[in-house]
Amino acid sequence: MRIQDAVLDALEKNRGEYLSGEQLASSLGVSRNAVWKAIQKLEEAGHKIRAVPKRGYTLAPESDVLTVQSVSRFLDTDMPVYLQVQTEVTSTNTLLKAQAEQGAPEGTVLIAESQTAGKGRLGRHFTSPPGTGIYFSLLLRPHCTAEKSLFITTTAAVAVCEAIEQVTGLNPQIKWVNDVYLNEKKVCGILTEASVDFENGGLNWAVLGIGINIAVPEEGFPEEIRSIAGAIFDGPCPVEMRSRISAAVISRFFALYKNLGSNAFIESYRSHSFLTGRAITFSLGEETYRGVVTGISDEAHLLVRLDSGEERAFSAGEVQIHKGFANPKAE
Repeated sequence: MRIQDAVLDALEKNRGEYLSGEQLASSLGVSRNAVWKAIQKLEEAGHKIRAVPKRGYTLAPESDVLTVQSVSRFLDTDMPVYLQVQTEVTSTNTLLKAQAEQGAPEGTVLIAESQTAGKGRLGRHFTSPPGTGIYFSLLLRPHCTAEKSLFITTTAAVAVCEAIEQVTGLNPQIKWVNDVYLNEKKVCGILTEASVDFENGGLNWAVLGIGINIAVPEEGFPEEIRSIAGAIFDGPCPVEMRSRISAAVISRFFALYKNLGSNAFIESYRSHSFLTGRAITFSLGEETYRGVVTGISDEAHLLVRLDSGEERAFSAGEVQIHKGFANPKAE
C-alpha cells in the first residue's frame, strides 16, 4: 500500500480525531517527512485536511472524496470485495468486462466519480456527472443459467431500494424491471451484461452496473431526461453520502446474491413495485396495448390485466412500456 493510501486509511478510520505526524509515522513505519509529503499529495487529490500544531491532522468534516477507504469503512459483508475507485472513466461496465475476460475475481467492484460514456439499457447513454452521483459495477461469476441471470438485475433493484431506505429513511420503488424511482422520478438505473457459456448454458461472468443520482447536478439534468430524472436529495450531496450508499448497496446485494436461485428477493421486489395498480400503455412487437399492472410473478414477470380483460405475464425485454405511466393508481 502506498504511504498516502495508508495515511488516508488512518484518517478515514479516525474521522473527527487528530492524529499526530509522529503517531502516523510510528504506526506506518515511515519518517514524519514521508507523512508530511503524503498529506500534501492527499490535499492535491482534493482531500480537505486540517493541520493543527501539537495536535496533528484530521479530515475536515466537509471532506468528501470518493475513495476505496471512504467506502470500505461502511462495508458490511463477509463476501470478499476488491474495491477500485477512479476519478473518471468511460464506462465502469466496459472496463470491468475487460477485467472479467482477464480473470479478475468475483467481488471486484469498480466505482467512478464520473463516466464519459455511461451505459443504459437499449444502448442509451447514462448521464454520469462528477460529485452528485455514484456509478459502479460489480463482477460476478454466478452458478446459474443464462435464463436466471435476470435475477441479478432484479436482486440489484431490491438491494438499491433497501440500501437507500437503510441510509436515508426514504421509500424508493422499483419500476419494472430495472429502474428505481423516488417521488415519481427515476433516481437509479441498472444494467447487467454477461458472457454466456454456450456449451452448458451458464454464465462465464456477469457485470452488474448501477448508477444512482444522489443529488441534482448544479446545471440540472440534460433537457432530454429532465422530465423523468430525479435524485435522492433536492439540495447538495451530503458529506459521505455517496460512500455510505455505495457500501450499503454492495453489502445488501451480496447478502441477497448468496441465495440468487431461490427467489429470496421476490417479496421485497413486489413490495417495492412502482407499477402495481397503475394503468400503463406498452408496445408488444408492432402492436400497442393498455392495461393495469396487477403484480409481479415469482419469475419477476410483469402481470397485466389488459383492457380486453385478458390476464397476461410479460418477461423483461418482451414489452416496451411507454412514457407517461406515472399516472395515479387505477381504481
